[in-house]
Amino acid sequence: MAFDIVECRTVTSSNAGGSVGLVIVSHSAAIATGLAELVAQVAGPDVPIVTAGGGPGGTLGTDGGRVLEALRTVDGAGAVVLADLGSSLLSVKAALAELSPGDAARIVLADAPLVEGAIAAGVTASTGASLSEVAAAAEEARNVPKL
Repeated sequence: MAFDIVECRTVTSSNAGGSVGLVIVSHSAAIATGLAELVAQVAGPDVPIVTAGGGPGGTLGTDGGRVLEALRTVDGAGAVVLADLGSSLLSVKAALAELSPGDAARIVLADAPLVEGAIAAGVTASTGASLSEVAAAAEEARNVPKL
């Protein structure tokens, strides 16, 4: 794969001070991985994307430990988190509470539609935008009509 997207890849060495990254949290590992591939195609290889998809043992659901591990990989310019459903949001909020205040401050949980928000955030991050600008782009995607 051209963009080397894996479930939880560390972005520390390759992203120190670089682009804002994305963390995609979904009840389905396939959805998280597929969306990461889609975003990587439009955002390019410089936007770090980490996924935390599925529950323990490959089941559907969320795995708080996997979400925490994904958030701990965030470095550099920080990351915007996009999540699919209610309990994934709870998993992200619980994981954020486990981080140091400094680490948590570099992570924004966006109130955004998963697919459209991730695309908007990825494209915006690829321009070198700030963490707040990337989060705003994800959240603004909620109001973009499809027809």
